[in-house]
Amino acid sequence: MKKFLVFLMISCVVSCQQEPQPTADLIIKNATIYSVDDAFSNASAMAVKDGKIVFIGSEEELDRKNLIASKTVDASGKYIFPGLIDAHCHFYRLGQQAQRVDLVGTASYQEVLNHIQEFQKATNKAFIIGRGWDQNDWEVKEYPTNKELNKLFPDTPVAITRIDGHAMIVNEAALKMAGIDTNTSFSGGDIEQKDGKLTGILIDNPMNLVRGIFPVASLEEDIEALMDAQDINFSYGITTVDDAGLMRSTIELIDSLQQAKVLKMKVYAMISNTPENLDYYLNKGIVKTDRLNVRSVKFYADGALGSRGAAMKESYSDRQDHFGALLSSVDDLEAVAKRIAATAYQMNTHAIGDSANYVVLKTYKDLLSDQKDRRWRVEHAQIVDPADFEFFDEENVLPSVQPTHATSDMYWAEDRVGEERIKGAYAYKKLLQQSKMLALGTDYPVEQVNPFLTFYAAVSRKDTSGYPENGFLADQALSREEALRGMTIWAAYSNFEENEKGSLEVGKAADFILLDQDLMTVRVEEIPQMKVRATYSNGELVYTAK
Repeated sequence: MKKFLVFLMISCVVSCQQEPQPTADLIIKNATIYSVDDAFSNASAMAVKDGKIVFIGSEEELDRKNLIASKTVDASGKYIFPGLIDAHCHFYRLGQQAQRVDLVGTASYQEVLNHIQEFQKATNKAFIIGRGWDQNDWEVKEYPTNKELNKLFPDTPVAITRIDGHAMIVNEAALKMAGIDTNTSFSGGDIEQKDGKLTGILIDNPMNLVRGIFPVASLEEDIEALMDAQDINFSYGITTVDDAGLMRSTIELIDSLQQAKVLKMKVYAMISNTPENLDYYLNKGIVKTDRLNVRSVKFYADGALGSRGAAMKESYSDRQDHFGALLSSVDDLEAVAKRIAATAYQMNTHAIGDSANYVVLKTYKDLLSDQKDRRWRVEHAQIVDPADFEFFDEENVLPSVQPTHATSDMYWAEDRVGEERIKGAYAYKKLLQQSKMLALGTDYPVEQVNPFLTFYAAVSRKDTSGYPENGFLADQALSREEALRGMTIWAAYSNFEENEKGSLEVGKAADFILLDQDLMTVRVEEIPQMKVRATYSNGELVYTAK
């Protein structure tokens, strides 16, 4: 009898016990949340556990969940958006630039020289490296010679790259160190000469001869570069970066810093097209962790429009009998593409001119005709022949564009290509209609890191002064929803990551940002000045405004 009573008492205690109360690491309440899901729905509350979203909906629904959270944030009516994805940038190079002479915004070649002298006085570098000049911003819109550089720095090598990364001015000391003279052979670019003498101007491929003699950065410098770049990106609400061209050593350093939980930026790594990289990664296969995704190859088809290196079907309108150049032969492009097509890797090809775009698009279509869901990307797709838009599609051939290129180039682009070809230039709306999605990026440090400038350029087609009044090729503007999708879920799709990020949905990573203003309704003129209040990666606060 006693045993029965004991058993009865135990059973009563067990049956009276309640189920454990569900827990979360973070709850956000009193917010306006743009989920960027298929319905582009809104919510007011969200819960996060173990870096993933476990609830998103109304506060009433959340209250019924009876969740206990380690931390609750009252957003005070502020606005939450998915963490932004920069679908084309140079993350590592941005960090490197902080250690080099910054020439962005220089209004004359004399100002360039002044910046270099000030930089060298402060740093005393054995090799002066810099970037950011743009002759199109100068009163004299022509390439200079290295005459002044030779006088100022007769013994110290100097190499300063144009803002687009496709032209370089080097002094005599650097030319000698690189072994470049008037007899140096090259293809895919130019070693400029005047009156039988080198001017110091190198275009595209010959620049690699000088880059090959750059001092090797120390491990400490590389780590500092990556951490500096992370700080800048988080401050702008960017939680994933597509770094367009990395070497194995840098990728492995990124991985080690991420595994050590020091580098928290998520990186979609495009490997640089070198024999060593291809041999290693194509044989190894996709490399995927929570924060790193290595599954694409970055290939250069041509140069840039600003340096007249973009490969055009007809000669430049402002330079007769000049067509730009492919940086690799068609045979080389096809051989690399065929090799990649035999693996699970994606091919992402830089193509600016209409000739380069045609060659790339035709190669993609021919190779992928019997394959599905390859998502190979054309990076930039700036000048496209109207007859070639049909090559793009949602499954195999995607456009990846940078809206601020349109508003940076609009002052001189028509001079380069003429009134007919400009109709197929920076045609983001047409690309979207054809491919059903459009990945958006910045291409920093060619352009500024600020993604709100990307959004503004996409929807307004104007510079920050409001020029031109009606927008540049205004019929190609995107809606605000399209621009936001291009910076979130469509960018994630272009990375094969749409099931883990890019929208705020249950089961996805809790990557999100907090804004004081509503990006969807704020006056368009105010968008460039918008600031991020807080950035979260996997539910962790990684940036907060001071």
